[in-house]
Amino acid sequence: MTKGIFISFEGPDGAGKTTVLEAILPQLKKLVAKEVITTREPGGVAIAESIRNLILDVNHTNMDDKTELLLYIAARRQHLVERILPELKKAILFL
Repeated sequence: MTKGIFISFEGPDGAGKTTVLEAILPQLKKLVAKEVITTREPGGVAIAESIRNLILDVNHTNMDDKTELLLYIAARRQHLVERILPELKKAILFL
């Protein structure tokens, strides 16, 4: 069973997710008795960051939709097993 808390901010590109996170982060750090860690998706670990760069590369505008979906899934899985799950085993707040 996990000990940490995972909070996800969802929205399309440019919606202000990072802005909201930066605004509330100082308050969260004051309020919770846990370490607060932030990350992003796709990305968050080296392999997922490489996949992110591939997905966002403007030279790949002809990428098949299903190929893009599989890349997002691969990036999320790597992020999950390499960073998120190990951190959640500790008593932390993960954003």
